[in-house]
Parts: sequence; structure tokens; C-alpha cells
Amino acid sequence: MFRWLSGGAEAHGFLYGNRRGFNYQQKLNLVNVKLKWVKDKVLDSVIAGERDLKAVCTLVSIISSDPQCSVPVYRLSRSRGQLGLPHELKISTFVRRYPTIFDEFHVHDSGGALVPWFRLTPDALNLHQEELNVLQHHQKDLITRLCKLLMLTKERALPLQTIDQLKWDMGLPYGYEQSMIPQHPELFSLFRLPDDRVGLKLLLWDDHLAVSELQKNLGLQEEENIKNGCLAFPVRFTRGFGLKRKCMEWLKEWQRLPYTSPYLDASHLDPRTDISEKRIVGVFHEFLHLTIQKKTERKNVSNIRKPLALPQKFTKVFERHPGIFYISKKDDTQTVVLREAYDRHQLIQKHPLVNIRARYSNMMQQGFLDRSRGLYKRSVSAGLEDDGLKRICADELSEYGYKSEGESESHFLSEYESDE
Repeated sequence: MFRWLSGGAEAHGFLYGNRRGFNYQQKLNLVNVKLKWVKDKVLDSVIAGERDLKAVCTLVSIISSDPQCSVPVYRLSRSRGQLGLPHELKISTFVRRYPTIFDEFHVHDSGGALVPWFRLTPDALNLHQEELNVLQHHQKDLITRLCKLLMLTKERALPLQTIDQLKWDMGLPYGYEQSMIPQHPELFSLFRLPDDRVGLKLLLWDDHLAVSELQKNLGLQEEENIKNGCLAFPVRFTRGFGLKRKCMEWLKEWQRLPYTSPYLDASHLDPRTDISEKRIVGVFHEFLHLTIQKKTERKNVSNIRKPLALPQKFTKVFERHPGIFYISKKDDTQTVVLREAYDRHQLIQKHPLVNIRARYSNMMQQGFLDRSRGLYKRSVSAGLEDDGLKRICADELSEYGYKSEGESESHFLSEYESDE
């Protein structure tokens, strides 16, 4: 159950925000309060394996988008930057971990050496087609999420590079800028930024979308809070957190502060005040609700500080509000999770894409176990392909000058053990 630390407030405000400043005298100040980080094993389990799952789904999209639906290993290596894998891990080593998803075969290049190629297994192809159907069926929802993300920014625009970093969390399809954006010229426009990057701008503001998730759930708010515009965030802590009395008093008072909608201009707020901090918390509360799994890597939100017109060190709000956000340190990164979205390790509201990703994850686990048991041994003579692919392979090797990470050597085609 969520605890709502709220109450009446003698401050003037109203539900959908006030563009003027608030005259509110706060008794306790944020600088006097320090909250600790406590490990949450349940929410950590939500993050475990996310890096590999994201990499696998990206590789599935890359391979399926190729006209031949098969890709040589050296071309996959060119996409390493999109995968987020450790630098020392070879792409071929990673792909071979999951034989239920990726099928390996080999093609002779012009010099007679065997080059590893990869395609999707029939089961992976079927699941990918289901994924495409889900994306098509829920395209309106994805467009809404993207519109709201742009509406949160000061200029109603973001570099495509920044959106690319968020597309996994937002559920945007691979190649969305070519497939989805051109279908909505009334909403979006691509433009050139001063630093020569390409940006995406929102052309149409929709007041119906400019309502935050907190404002939608008025049934969970106290009547006095609604009247005064002092909405409270749902709060719960890791078991055994042990919130000190001083922190509890500050948090109760902080919840009574006026709530400023993240879709309104907040330039009138003094960034040194807790009212401003509540607005920043509101921005990321809303932003995480726009993601399909209500989480994102901390570095992703750091990259949108300027577009959101936020002050320096704004990500400290994640540490100062551990009852709203949890920072997981699994997978060698920091991931911010919205606590209220989970009932233990289960999402309370699941987007259909989440179910698709869960099935990919199950296939990965099964393939990894099967391969560890020796069910996917290969020999030098296995999996050779025809001359058509041989010519493609030779042309690409000549054009790009690749030696496929040294993986075209014959010793990669002998029986191999588990990569672990």
C-alpha cells in the first residue's frame, strides 16, 4: 500500500498550476535533511538482465531490417554503439549465447575464408512479427508519449540523438525517425540544430495532453490538497528503511507545498527553494510515466537537463526522494525506477510491449541454458551457404575493409564451449 504524506496547506494555488509565484513560508528546509540509499533487492530484480535484453532486441531489429534478413558479423560490429555492451565483449560471443534467437551460418569470402553470418530463428522471426503488430496497433499511444515528452521541454524540441537514447524506454520502434515520424507531418518537423545535429520539433500543442499523471489521479488526493493545488506524490520506502522523525516532518511539509504542472513554465520559481524541487520531482515523475516500464538510466535524464530547463545537479532529487524514486545499481549502471509503478517486481500497468520483451527474455534464458548443456555444437562443415551470399560477403569485405574482428578464422567454426 502507498503512503500519502499529505495534508492541508495555507497556500494559494490551483490544480493545473499557476504561472505566478507562490507566497509560501516553509518551516523546514531541504538542506537540513539527508536521506540514505537502501538497497531494494526486489526492484533490483526488475533491472537484472535489462542490458542484454535491450542489446538482443536491437540486434533482432537490425537483422530483420536487412533485405536478406541475414547479416555478417562485421556489419553487426558497426552497430556496437547502439548495444551498450561491455567494450571487451565481442559481438559474436554475445550473439552465440542465444541460439534460440540467432542462427549462425558461414559464407566463404573471396579469399576462401569462412565468415560468420547471423539470421533469426523461426521462433524469433514469429515473435518479432508479433512485436511489429503491437507497435502498429499501439502507434497512437507511442505518438502521444513522444508528443508529451516534447511538451515537457522548453523549446518543444529535442535532438534525435537524445530521443534515440530514450527510444527503448519510450517503446519507440527501431528506425522510428524514418517509419513513424513522416506519417505525422502535422505534429512533427525535423530541423537542423546549431551544432549541425538533426532535431525533432513538436508543431502542435495539445492542452488535453498537458495534464500530468498526478493530476489525472485526483481520486487518490485529499480534497483540501485538490482545492489548494498542493498535490502529494505517492510514497513508499524499501522495507527496513527507517525514516527519521526529522525527515518525516520535512517530507510531510514538502508534500503540502504547491504542485506546479511539469507542462507549465516554471521560470518564476526560485531554484533554491523546495517548491522548485517539488516541481523538478514532478517533471521526472511525469517523465518516468511516459516510459513503458517506468524506469530509465540516470545518464539518460542527465542528457535532457538543458531541454527541460533544469538547474545543475538536478538528479540529486532521486537521492533525496527515495520514497518516490529508487536508484538501482545493477548491470554496472544507475537506473532510476518509479516506485509507485511496481507491486514488488511486477509492473502494475503493463504495456503490451513489456509482454513481448518478457518473451524475448524467456527465449534468451532457454537458449543460454541449452547451449550450456551442449545442445548447440557446431562443426567446420555445418551451415555453409550458397554463392549468392558469398558474393555479397566478398563485396562488403572489399568495401569496408573488415576482417570481422578476427572472427573469420577457422577456429571459430570448431566446436565451442559456453562463453561464460
